[in-house]
Amino acid sequence: MAPVAIVTDSTHYMPVELADANEIHQVSLYFNWGDGPQRETELSGYDEFYARLRQGGAMPSTSQPSIGDFLATYEPLIEEGRDIVSIHLSGGISGTYDSATQAAQLLAERGAPDRISVIDGETACGGLGALVLAGAAAARAGGSREEVVRRVREARQALEIWFCIDTLEFLQRGGRIGRAQAWLGGALKVKPILSLGAEITPVERVRTAGRAFERMVEYMGQRQRDGADGWIVQHIQAPDQAQRLVARGREMFTTEPVFVSEVGPVIGAYTGPGLIGVGGIPARLL
Repeated sequence: MAPVAIVTDSTHYMPVELADANEIHQVSLYFNWGDGPQRETELSGYDEFYARLRQGGAMPSTSQPSIGDFLATYEPLIEEGRDIVSIHLSGGISGTYDSATQAAQLLAERGAPDRISVIDGETACGGLGALVLAGAAAARAGGSREEVVRRVREARQALEIWFCIDTLEFLQRGGRIGRAQAWLGGALKVKPILSLGAEITPVERVRTAGRAFERMVEYMGQRQRDGADGWIVQHIQAPDQAQRLVARGREMFTTEPVFVSEVGPVIGAYTGPGLIGVGGIPARLL
């Protein structure tokens, strides 16, 4: 057992087997169609959620974990005598980081040892997964809490991710459109490409799905040239396109992806079906 435990939230969307193999502890975010909040980690698949999203009508709401959710994860780890590095999606788009911070502060006020470092990952989805895996690698090597935090911050500096969506409609309806607000109007008829850091940032607009796909390939090439050889592919209800990206990535990197997965409800509610995304980080950090 590593002396430092890695905690994150459910918006990394890495495969369950990979998270389990790396001893990742996760706290789920929630979605709600009006019939009560549900943890996204309780879903065995996402097809039903996205079918309902496609139907239109009321948008599901999403919510961060409660302080109590974090305490339920932190307290047993502290009782085991372990330090914790807790890594979360961007505080610019969710209050999850704040909930985690408040839970750590509450434990300190109760007299618990100062053993928790909470990090705003300033990313989500595959980017968050990469940071979590970097932290887990440092912990597995026996690194101290400070050393694990340094590895995660180094990974964040080296990380780049991009994603293409079918439309800005869901970001607009969900109130998460950020700086892409300037693209509304005619942009609803093109394929927006965005990146995710402290907030969702517009990168460029292309006219066709084919061009969007090729731009994702070009971004992978950029990462490969930069030495970011740990690559990730994600999608929403677009498995065929994802596998085409994987095939192109294998040719480019001559390695397998770190992981390939589908993005779940809490992020997918705001991007909609049809998303494809790529990211890269130096494999040495993983």
